[in-house]
Amino acid sequence: MDKSSLQEFWNLVLDVWNNGLYGVDIGKMLAALLLFFVFMLLRHVFSRLVLGRLRALTRKTENEIDDEVIDVLEGPLSFLPIVLGIFFATEILDLTENLQTGVENLNRSLITFNIFWAFYNVIGPVSLTFGRLKKVFSVSMINWLIKAMNGLIIFLGAASILEIWGIQVAPLIAGLGLFGVAVALGAQDLFKNLISGLFIIGERRFNSGDWIKIDGVVEGTVSEIGFRTTTVIRFDKAPVYVPNSKLSDNAATNFSRMTHRRIYWKIGLLYDTSKEQLKAIRQDLEDYILGNDEFAHPPEVATFVRIDSFNDSSIDIMLYCFTKTTNWGEWLEIKERLALVIKDIVETNGSGFAYPSQSIYIENQQDNTIAEKAQKFIEPENKAKKK
Repeated sequence: MDKSSLQEFWNLVLDVWNNGLYGVDIGKMLAALLLFFVFMLLRHVFSRLVLGRLRALTRKTENEIDDEVIDVLEGPLSFLPIVLGIFFATEILDLTENLQTGVENLNRSLITFNIFWAFYNVIGPVSLTFGRLKKVFSVSMINWLIKAMNGLIIFLGAASILEIWGIQVAPLIAGLGLFGVAVALGAQDLFKNLISGLFIIGERRFNSGDWIKIDGVVEGTVSEIGFRTTTVIRFDKAPVYVPNSKLSDNAATNFSRMTHRRIYWKIGLLYDTSKEQLKAIRQDLEDYILGNDEFAHPPEVATFVRIDSFNDSSIDIMLYCFTKTTNWGEWLEIKERLALVIKDIVETNGSGFAYPSQSIYIENQQDNTIAEKAQKFIEPENKAKKK
């Protein structure tokens, strides 16, 4: 082995070192990797320092929104050192024109992704300021607005990254539009439910937390109004996912918007109750209801205590009134107290409660006729025996 062979080998090593991979110097590649590794090590330190400083500034304000914003920005800020590490690492490398274009697009894409990621996370805390819009829009509509903003940010971010890589978004959208028309023909129910959901929110039929009843469909508490279905929690805690079209097309009762709860009873009294007793019972019941603060009084609501009808087995008094509370448990307690008062009033006035009954009357005249016919039948028979 002579010196020329060693020199040739050394020249080969230098050539590989200088043009190791795609014409990139291996030494610069190692330096770039080392620099990127340093930024990775400084990632947590950087995020803690920046977030700590920002949190110290936000504590001086009375507004809680800025604190929420800093919390949700922790992810994008932690990702920022990675973006910086890739940028500075690629700056060291001597790349070909094609590789340089690809690296530049990569850096632009990472920066764009980080920016839209931050915007997406900030939507949540910023939505707290939408509380002032509750006077104009319902809570469900505000939630839909937030979801639409999140979807818009995702779309703009994806479109921006595609444009960076030279993918035209407009023709893609046009193609998707034609595809969407074809899909729409087979997904009419989906769009019907979507439009029905918009009508439900726009008309403010009900909001999350309302107790509703849809005849023949479901009864329970509204959990969430979605784009296609509404989640209703039944009283046995089972969730029911109802298509919005059924909630929009059928009659809906919203019990949560009641101002009062009704009590409507028919009280059946014995037929031997005298006129004076009926008047006294009716008057005592009316005095109790009108003098009790648990019940709403005219002219706010209609209140009736009247002798209503002569039933098959009873004389009926109609009681029609409303309680001030709409809470079901409290309403049941008031009804129970009213039932005990009614029983006490009826018994105090010497009457009683009727129950279904039937009476059978056998007339004496009918009995005598049957006896006479039997006698006429027996007498000829006796005469025949004597002969």
